[in-house]
Amino acid sequence: MKHVYLDNAATTPMTAEVIAKMTATMQDTFGNASTPNYFGRQARSVLDQSRLEIAHSINAKPAEIIFTSGGTEGDNTAIISTALARCNLGKHIITTAIEHEAVLKSMQYLETLGFEITYLPVNEHGMINLADIKAALRADTILVSIMMVNNEVGTINPIKAIGSLLKNHQAIFHTDAVQAYGSQEIDVQDLQVDLLTTSAHKLNGPKMMGFLYERDGLNLPPFIRGGDQETKRRAGTENIPAIAGFAEAVRLNNQIAKSQNNARLQSYKELLLTTLKNNNVNFKVNGPEISHSAPNIINLWLPGFETSILQIKLDLAGFIISGGSACTAGSLEPSHVLQAMFGSDCQRVHESIRISFNKLNQKDDILNFAQALTQITKN
Repeated sequence: MKHVYLDNAATTPMTAEVIAKMTATMQDTFGNASTPNYFGRQARSVLDQSRLEIAHSINAKPAEIIFTSGGTEGDNTAIISTALARCNLGKHIITTAIEHEAVLKSMQYLETLGFEITYLPVNEHGMINLADIKAALRADTILVSIMMVNNEVGTINPIKAIGSLLKNHQAIFHTDAVQAYGSQEIDVQDLQVDLLTTSAHKLNGPKMMGFLYERDGLNLPPFIRGGDQETKRRAGTENIPAIAGFAEAVRLNNQIAKSQNNARLQSYKELLLTTLKNNNVNFKVNGPEISHSAPNIINLWLPGFETSILQIKLDLAGFIISGGSACTAGSLEPSHVLQAMFGSDCQRVHESIRISFNKLNQKDDILNFAQALTQITKN
């Protein structure tokens, strides 16, 4: 049986080019980039070139890129390091109720240290209200952390407008761009963000690799302490093969116009919905209109069909989808994102699935999935 992978918001398969790049780097560039010998200089060259390529992808300076183990470390570093470094200026932080667990659990930890967190609500489309941010801002607010694209329903937040709102405020602005990097145009200067986190495995790169953009002059204390790697901002010997693989994934991604790739993924959404409608499947979209959400994510409510049962039946039919964030897959609790949107008592939080596409998916994958879902809901 052919298995069709439609859970790309959880992770994406590495491309052959990325695997080849990493393999060659592991074989030929094994040196420690912190050592001045011949092999170390080779590793340093790969590190510097990769940093340059990745910095260009978000209009940042190479020195503003800190390589991390991924989105979780990036979020933890941005939030906890900022809070601890700036607590003399205040202990109030603003975030939203639909952030990734890496953000929410960092906030919960800070609450145990005496910080006050405001969790902004969202509407039924998963959208925050700029007026709510403005109303929540206080003189002692030191950090605002709001994700760029929601990983469960695909909502795109108005990051540029938030950056403008915070321009003359002391608060540091962090955005979790893990689901946005690779599909959204990101210019950190235009967006006026101070901190931005990504993860390589969301755009066909390796797992346990990402970067934290830290605006020049911010000078946060390191979250991971030890050696002087990453200009004393993140200790630990750099994973040169993974960094090279990440840069290759970024290079390949930049070869395809984002507008062109996004249009193709958007057409998959439309094809899926049209096919379900034509087959009289009873469903509703969770989140904003599909034309105003991330092109690769769609979340559907199928009344009367429990999420876990749908997942099992689709898996047995050869289609891999999700019930929400992969990071809470082992939990019996329904999606915190859908609960924030519709309330914990709403039945749709127990009857929804997430479908997420990637550039490697084909039109036939979507048609076959729609037919399989139709069959399951009709039986």
